[in-house]
Amino acid sequence: MKNICLAALALACPFFAADLAPTPPMGWNSWNKFAEKVDDKTVREIADAMVSSGMKDAGYAYVNIDDTWEGERDAQGNIQSNSKFPDMKALADYVHGKGLKIGIYSSPGPKTCAGFTGSYQHEEQDAKTWAAWGIDYLKYDWCTAKDVYQPSEMQAVYKKMSDALKATGRPIVFSLCQYGWQDVWKWGASVGGNLWRTTGDIEDNWKSMSTIGFDKQTGHEQYAGPGHWNDPDMLEIGNGGMSRTECMTHLSLWAMLAAPLIAGNDLRGMSDETRDILTNKEVLAVDQDPLGQQGRRVSKEGPMEIWVKPLENGDLAVAFFNRGDLMTDSTAYWAVLGLEGKHKVRDMWRHVNAGAVKDGYRADVPQHGVVMVRIAR
Repeated sequence: MKNICLAALALACPFFAADLAPTPPMGWNSWNKFAEKVDDKTVREIADAMVSSGMKDAGYAYVNIDDTWEGERDAQGNIQSNSKFPDMKALADYVHGKGLKIGIYSSPGPKTCAGFTGSYQHEEQDAKTWAAWGIDYLKYDWCTAKDVYQPSEMQAVYKKMSDALKATGRPIVFSLCQYGWQDVWKWGASVGGNLWRTTGDIEDNWKSMSTIGFDKQTGHEQYAGPGHWNDPDMLEIGNGGMSRTECMTHLSLWAMLAAPLIAGNDLRGMSDETRDILTNKEVLAVDQDPLGQQGRRVSKEGPMEIWVKPLENGDLAVAFFNRGDLMTDSTAYWAVLGLEGKHKVRDMWRHVNAGAVKDGYRADVPQHGVVMVRIAR
């Protein structure tokens, strides 16, 4: 399947599903760290850092510009970027020159969340502009759409932009950002979404991350798969609000959820500790597993939770999560996992083999921490 379709055939082109986002998108977004301070220079430096830090080699591909890039429309109604971004086409070319992809942000309303120009009544025009610039990813945030549309129109509004993107003939990942309203996981794929937010915005602290990840994702498993993913929001790893242990839990939980991995820190000066967490290839491989199955919780006892994610080769990823404030032990019994006999176990954070284990695997898990293992079948 080629990723380029003639515009006249775009509506029939099947690359806007599994071929476009066969695994959860990985990349970076400007909002969590930079908010309105993002500009052309910063985006170029982030692209440089994504390569030099090893994140590109680990699988991170998208450099996404969030809100506040937008300027006014010209006399023909074409959206312009503002003075922070003097030449979007040149910026896209720079990012592409690094072997990366570039994303952008808009709203179906008249204004974006930050009060900049939205795409209301200019959907086809904006899609053509973004395609001409070389954009590869669109985050489409409901925001002021609530002022001009009824909730019952939400699906049609998102489909309108999806159709506009398809009509350009350029493969553009479509990210629905409407905070999980109206059970979006049930209809997001049908309106052309490749991923959809399942909750409100994440904050850089344990309570927010753990509530979103552990409590707000269960029951959505059947709606995730190649080309269409549940999105619990961007990563806060490296922004300072969580400990190293909590950041390891953050990445592990998102990987078990088959969630998009969109970093939100400053890649230019991140610590070795942050880089090592974000580029743990064994954990990332669980997130990017081609089977595309979202993991699920199979056990909850006190502060301890055990989650399981089937992998394409038949292995199981198993994560022991401790949501409590004290070191706690837990055991994943083979019978609960549908296993019997002996199975080889690999610790994905310690990068060590535990050998062939019979009946079950026991783990000591630190407070707010994780032990994540791969069990061979």
